[in-house]
Amino acid sequence: MGALLALASAVSYGLSDVLGGVLSRRTSFIRVALLGQVGGLLSMALLAPLFSATVPAVADLAWGALSGVGTGLGMVFLFRGMSRGAMSVVVPVSAVGGVALPGSVGVVVLGERPAPLAWTGIAVALPALWAVSRGKAGDGRSARAVVDGLVSGGGIALQYLALAQAAPESAAWPVVAGRVTSILTIAALGATPYLSRTRHADDGQRRGLGLGAALAGALAGLALLCYLLATRTALITVAVVLSSLYPVIPALLGITVLRERLTSRQTLGLVATLAAPVLIATPEASAASR
Repeated sequence: MGALLALASAVSYGLSDVLGGVLSRRTSFIRVALLGQVGGLLSMALLAPLFSATVPAVADLAWGALSGVGTGLGMVFLFRGMSRGAMSVVVPVSAVGGVALPGSVGVVVLGERPAPLAWTGIAVALPALWAVSRGKAGDGRSARAVVDGLVSGGGIALQYLALAQAAPESAAWPVVAGRVTSILTIAALGATPYLSRTRHADDGQRRGLGLGAALAGALAGLALLCYLLATRTALITVAVVLSSLYPVIPALLGITVLRERLTSRQTLGLVATLAAPVLIATPEASAASR
């Protein structure tokens, strides 16, 4: 059951990223991120009482709120990256950061010692990130989109690190708290001149785009809930590995359906970028020796 939940998380995250990326090319990426989190808040507020009707501890809600700051940061830069770069590149780059940064915290702060397979994944990730950032000559948008993906990965890492501190009995309530702070974070980022200058003009189909963005957010919230449930019904390493497969969906759909064209160097880097999170998160690599 835990493995199925982790796979469901990967599918939901992948579809959410695809939908959010497509919408970000048609309207403001800030608007897509904001409405997405509103959709996530509504869906999680409806689902949370089904898993636990008890009032969660304040500390658990606080950890959830901190995770929402990471969610807001991650979604804004992920959608901005996909609005001006290849989805098949930005999402895998973001995923590498989302997996590698928590691992780095474990090594530096917690004193964990990853197995050689994890270090292999990190070694693969570094040149892979360089390769996917190298578009055609004179194409600065590709490199900027990769930077967006890296910043997004930092936000996603914060999301996972903070959410992992919430007690299991808190059920889905920390996710609800996180949706509230993610909305506030996105609103604050959208008010900054740096990001507001890059907004796209809305195309007149606001209602349909808004519903699509809300659906993307609901899928992301569902993915996070499935991941939490997977970690409580299966080995956490199994849950991490299977849920880390989500970049495969936007990568494949970006190339096959959206006809994104990559250079041969970017293609090789993409393959390595897809493999890196799985290598870092495999059970053998995640079994830290103290």
